[in-house]
Amino acid sequence: RSAAPEAILSIQPELAPIEFLFAKGEELESLPPEEREKVHHHLEEIRVVLIKSIISDHLDFVGVAKRFFTVSELKELYHRRIGEGKIGGKAAGMLLAWKILQVEDPLDEIPLAGIVDIPDSYFIGTDVFYEFMALNELVDFHNQKYKPLEQVEEEYPRVREAFLKGRFPEEVVFRLRELLKKLGNTPLIVRSSSLLEDSFGTSFAGKYESHFCPNQGTLEENLKSLLEAIAKVYASVFGPNAISYRHRMGLVDYDERMAILIQRVKGTRRGRYFYPDLAGVGFSLNPYPWSMRIRREEGFLRLVWGLGTRAVERVGNDYSRMVALSHPALRPEKTAREIRRYSQRFIDVLDLEENAFKTLPVEEVLTLDYPVLYLIASEDKGDFIRPVTSAFGLDKKNLVITFDRLLRETPFPKLMRTILKKLERHYHYPVDVEFAITVEPGDELNNPRFIVHLLQCRPLSGHEWMRNIRIPEGIPEEDKLFCSRIMVPYGRVSGVRYVVYVVPEAYAKASPTERAAVARIIGKLNSLLEGEKFILMGPGRWGSVNPELGVKVSFANIYNASMLIEIARRGVKGTPELSFGTHFFQDLVEAQIYPLALYPEDEDCIFEEEFFLRSLNKLPELLPEFAPYAELVRVIDVPAASGGKFLEVVMDGEKGQALGFLKAP
Repeated sequence: RSAAPEAILSIQPELAPIEFLFAKGEELESLPPEEREKVHHHLEEIRVVLIKSIISDHLDFVGVAKRFFTVSELKELYHRRIGEGKIGGKAAGMLLAWKILQVEDPLDEIPLAGIVDIPDSYFIGTDVFYEFMALNELVDFHNQKYKPLEQVEEEYPRVREAFLKGRFPEEVVFRLRELLKKLGNTPLIVRSSSLLEDSFGTSFAGKYESHFCPNQGTLEENLKSLLEAIAKVYASVFGPNAISYRHRMGLVDYDERMAILIQRVKGTRRGRYFYPDLAGVGFSLNPYPWSMRIRREEGFLRLVWGLGTRAVERVGNDYSRMVALSHPALRPEKTAREIRRYSQRFIDVLDLEENAFKTLPVEEVLTLDYPVLYLIASEDKGDFIRPVTSAFGLDKKNLVITFDRLLRETPFPKLMRTILKKLERHYHYPVDVEFAITVEPGDELNNPRFIVHLLQCRPLSGHEWMRNIRIPEGIPEEDKLFCSRIMVPYGRVSGVRYVVYVVPEAYAKASPTERAAVARIIGKLNSLLEGEKFILMGPGRWGSVNPELGVKVSFANIYNASMLIEIARRGVKGTPELSFGTHFFQDLVEAQIYPLALYPEDEDCIFEEEFFLRSLNKLPELLPEFAPYAELVRVIDVPAASGGKFLEVVMDGEKGQALGFLKAP
């Protein structure tokens, strides 16, 4: 049988019809092992051509993927695709990660067979994006990326409206209607999957939109909702966040086509609500350990109850559980009061009766008969918080989402550590993943079974977290401006000329209009200071959608900065938790913008705020139209204020200490 397959590739595979490649590839895969080995080079070439045609032509991806995908599996993906073109980076990363995790590996801490799956997924090829734009005469929007960012922001509502009014090719509508018939009334999510998304060095995290479709209406109502969701994702290609990111990463000239990933939402219906038991994001490398005991190479999770939207995107005054996988029971908070304050108060769900995505208070959804209540909740006893051992006598109002028993008494941390390290070994690079978890209670309370639904996987790009950085000795006390000992990364920022300082006390007293102006000022300065070395300092959580929690900026407002220092002070509505795992945090990591937390009340903290308050404020000179906001925002020219010295920030992640000091050039 070997002669026939040996002769089959007399034509160039790159030019062969795809059905021909499927047929010949499956023929080769069906050969006995000794015969298949003789033609392995032909089989590998076919797999590479198919991967590049259907999934991705990024060589970093292809080099790994060709070792895992079979021709039969690629054929299955092909038949799940609607329209022509590739299925994009997000789909590619998810599929490859799932394939990697199916392979037995003696290095795994625990076996993963039967534990990890991916949602039932369907794809709209990248070519449909162009068909849609041509059909609706939207091609002029392709040059949005060459316009000034202010103009992009101003015009985006009009762009979005134009896309929402567009109609889809008839064949695409027909295929989507048939897909909805097949899936029934199961909840769906429509996700972006652009060509560059989730690739090495460019994740595009949070730059494009995703939309839930509860899918509880009639067939035509569900179809209308699905088409609107796809149109919104298409429009987000021309949004300010995506375009500013592409400028920052040197990708503005790249032809960024958008594929669509349509998935069943993983979860369980409980009453009227649909949600998974657990969800979150995981990093194979912990970028910001908050304790000397934490081993950063064992990974990090950001964990929530319900839909994972609260783990990847900060909304309101709410918190996920941060988990250092080397010490899963160790948390940044020390007291019962802190644990209460920094616990999850709201849950994201799909309301199947109202056919809507909702955010609800935990006590409205959590019931005392919830099967895994004991794993996720603890009881608030005032001076202390204790694990739930029985629902008898419990008051829902006293429950706190802590995940304490999950992290202390089950193999869940070891399971997630195994997944993350296995992916990192095969990628040869740190990774981060998004996941949802189904918990099947075991015969005993402490013997549950976990099913991990892998939703996304991408290489963790950005800083190569520098080692062997030490704070220099002998720095004069008068040159030290600030010091932090909490959640310190590895790194160094040298030669800082400007500090953009949002005054915490003034911001706390500011009106909503004034706070909105601060974000605009930051964006203006970001453009004006391009090419200069500058850092940002200010109160609370930057990037929050709630301006009371911190400065409400997006990546598009700050991408030229070298560092962002969040100040958490009593009396100011700041937060002691950095943006771990959020899209905003991922932006900082990728763009090599170091995040740092500063706690002025900490006894180990140095904060010479007078330097930032007494130095000449350059804001009126740089932006005269914003001179009335000089009490809120100060721009310090460091050499002018210090006799020619510049600001240097050294961060020793191993010792957990960061120091900002003045240094002669």
